[in-house]
Amino acid sequence: VQLQASGGGAVQAGGSLRLSCAASGRTFGSYVMGWFRQAPGKEREFVAAIKWSNIYYADSVKGRFTISRDNAENTVYLQMNSLKPEDTAVYYCAAKSGPADTDYGSYGYWGQGTLVTVSS
Repeated sequence: VQLQASGGGAVQAGGSLRLSCAASGRTFGSYVMGWFRQAPGKEREFVAAIKWSNIYYADSVKGRFTISRDNAENTVYLQMNSLKPEDTAVYYCAAKSGPADTDYGSYGYWGQGTLVTVSS
Protein backbone atom coordinates (compact mmCIF):
# COMPACT_ATOMS: atom_id res chain seq x y z
CA VAL A 1 0.00 0.00 0.00
CA GLN A 2 1.31 3.42 -0.97
CA LEU A 3 -0.15 6.51 0.67
CA GLN A 4 -0.15 10.12 -0.45
CA ALA A 5 -1.37 12.75 1.99
CA SER A 6 -2.44 16.26 1.04
CA GLY A 7 -4.50 19.19 2.24
CA GLY A 8 -2.34 20.74 4.90
CA GLY A 9 -1.82 24.46 5.18
CA ALA A 10 -1.92 27.49 7.42
CA VAL A 11 -5.15 28.56 9.10
CA GLN A 12 -6.21 30.76 11.97
CA ALA A 13 -7.58 29.34 15.19
CA GLY A 14 -11.20 28.35 14.78
CA GLY A 15 -10.76 27.57 11.12
CA SER A 16 -11.08 24.30 9.23
CA LEU A 17 -9.01 22.12 6.95
CA ARG A 18 -9.64 18.80 5.25
CA LEU A 19 -6.80 16.38 4.80
CA SER A 20 -6.90 13.66 2.18
CA CYS A 21 -4.92 10.47 1.87
CA ALA A 22 -4.99 8.61 -1.42
CA ALA A 23 -4.01 4.96 -1.26
CA SER A 24 -2.98 2.45 -3.86
CA GLY A 25 -3.92 -1.19 -3.72
CA ARG A 26 -6.98 -3.25 -4.40
CA THR A 27 -7.44 -4.27 -0.77
CA PHE A 28 -7.75 -0.71 0.54
CA GLY A 29 -11.16 -1.41 1.99
CA SER A 30 -9.84 -4.10 4.32
CA TYR A 31 -7.15 -1.94 5.92
CA VAL A 32 -7.37 0.15 9.03
CA MET A 33 -6.66 3.74 8.01
CA GLY A 34 -5.29 6.08 10.61
CA TRP A 35 -4.18 9.64 11.04
CA PHE A 36 -1.30 10.56 13.33
CA ARG A 37 0.45 13.85 13.99
CA GLN A 38 3.80 14.97 15.24
CA ALA A 39 4.48 18.41 16.62
CA PRO A 40 8.03 19.79 16.86
CA GLY A 41 9.89 18.18 19.74
CA LYS A 42 7.07 15.78 20.52
CA GLU A 43 6.35 12.15 19.85
CA ARG A 44 4.03 11.06 17.08
CA GLU A 45 0.52 10.74 18.46
CA PHE A 46 -2.69 9.08 17.40
CA VAL A 47 -5.44 11.27 16.00
CA ALA A 48 -8.09 9.02 14.46
CA ALA A 49 -8.61 5.64 12.83
CA ILE A 50 -11.31 3.93 10.84
CA LYS A 51 -12.03 0.36 9.85
CA TRP A 52 -15.32 -0.40 8.19
CA SER A 53 -17.82 1.48 10.36
CA ASN A 54 -15.65 1.46 13.47
CA ILE A 55 -14.15 4.85 14.21
CA TYR A 56 -11.76 5.94 16.94
CA TYR A 57 -10.56 9.39 18.01
CA ALA A 58 -8.03 10.78 20.39
CA ASP A 59 -9.73 12.62 23.23
CA SER A 60 -8.04 15.84 22.17
CA VAL A 61 -9.86 15.91 18.81
CA LYS A 62 -13.24 14.37 19.64
CA GLY A 63 -16.08 16.58 18.52
CA ARG A 64 -13.80 18.65 16.27
CA PHE A 65 -12.27 16.17 13.81
CA THR A 66 -14.07 13.65 11.61
CA ILE A 67 -12.43 10.75 9.83
CA SER A 68 -14.11 9.18 6.83
CA ARG A 69 -13.20 7.00 3.89
CA ASP A 70 -14.33 6.47 0.33
CA ASN A 71 -13.40 2.92 -0.58
CA ALA A 72 -14.41 3.44 -4.20
CA GLU A 73 -11.85 6.25 -4.43
CA ASN A 74 -9.28 4.57 -2.14
CA THR A 75 -9.17 7.74 -0.09
CA VAL A 76 -9.44 8.56 3.59
CA TYR A 77 -10.22 12.05 4.84
CA LEU A 78 -9.73 13.98 8.03
CA GLN A 79 -12.06 16.94 8.39
CA MET A 80 -10.65 19.26 11.03
CA ASN A 81 -12.88 21.96 12.47
CA SER A 82 -12.43 24.44 15.31
CA LEU A 83 -8.70 24.17 14.93
CA LYS A 84 -6.48 25.24 17.80
CA PRO A 85 -2.83 26.30 17.85
CA GLU A 86 -2.02 23.05 19.66
CA ASP A 87 -3.21 21.16 16.57
CA THR A 88 -0.15 22.46 14.73
CA ALA A 89 1.83 19.44 13.55
CA VAL A 90 2.82 17.33 10.60
CA TYR A 91 -0.09 15.00 9.94
CA TYR A 92 0.53 11.51 8.62
CA CYS A 93 -1.86 8.97 7.23
CA ALA A 94 -1.10 5.34 7.88
CA ALA A 95 -2.49 1.92 7.11
CA LYS A 96 -2.41 -1.47 8.75
CA SER A 97 -4.07 -4.81 8.45
CA GLY A 98 -5.82 -6.45 11.35
CA PRO A 99 -7.69 -4.64 14.10
CA ALA A 100 -7.71 -0.90 14.62
CA ASP A 101 -4.97 0.38 16.91
CA THR A 102 -3.86 3.69 18.38
CA ASP A 103 -0.19 2.64 18.52
CA TYR A 104 1.72 4.12 15.62
CA GLY A 105 4.22 1.28 15.86
CA SER A 106 1.62 -1.19 14.64
CA TYR A 107 1.04 0.64 11.34
CA GLY A 108 3.19 -0.66 8.51
CA TYR A 109 2.38 1.83 5.78
CA TRP A 110 2.88 5.60 5.99
CA GLY A 111 2.33 8.61 3.82
CA GLN A 112 4.82 11.44 3.59
CA GLY A 113 3.09 13.85 5.96
CA THR A 114 1.40 17.18 5.44
CA LEU A 115 1.99 20.24 7.60
CA VAL A 116 -0.88 21.94 9.43
CA THR A 117 -0.14 25.27 11.06
CA VAL A 118 -2.76 26.96 13.24
CA SER A 119 -2.08 30.51 14.35
CA SER A 120 -3.73 32.24 17.29
